[in-house]
Amino acid sequence: MDDTQGLPPPDFEPARAKAAKDLKLPALIMMGMGGLWVLYSLFGLYRTLSPEGLQAMHAGVDKALEVYPPELRAQARAILASFLSPTFLALSALPGICLNGLVVFGAWKMKNLQLHGLALTVSIICCIPCCGPGWGLGLIPGIWSLVVLNRPEVKAAFRSK
Repeated sequence: MDDTQGLPPPDFEPARAKAAKDLKLPALIMMGMGGLWVLYSLFGLYRTLSPEGLQAMHAGVDKALEVYPPELRAQARAILASFLSPTFLALSALPGICLNGLVVFGAWKMKNLQLHGLALTVSIICCIPCCGPGWGLGLIPGIWSLVVLNRPEVKAAFRSK
């Protein structure tokens, strides 16, 4: 009969410390890359939505449309007007900002051995080039953390807290 009354075995703390050590570097890389990507997206959004940015964008569209006949230019401008609106530009940046914010939060939880499911989720998000941080650079810490997270002793370390 087991007399530990549901407590982890006495030698479990070293295993938990090893799991935390194994996840620390990929989690820090994911937090850094995700945080930088959020800042980059916010800066790009600010730069695009500034009056100078909007003017430059419209000037670029006008220059690109010069090769078309005048009647087509007017139609093309009408079609592109909705895509060049500040609302559309802001909404198009939102998914990347949210996903990378989630990566930062999930990596922080992973580093602290909390929320194993979220840690797996953000590791997978990092592996998707257009969703995760760095357009493919997140593949390295993403796969690394997935390998570590799927070890039985690491899963047990997440459950023990």
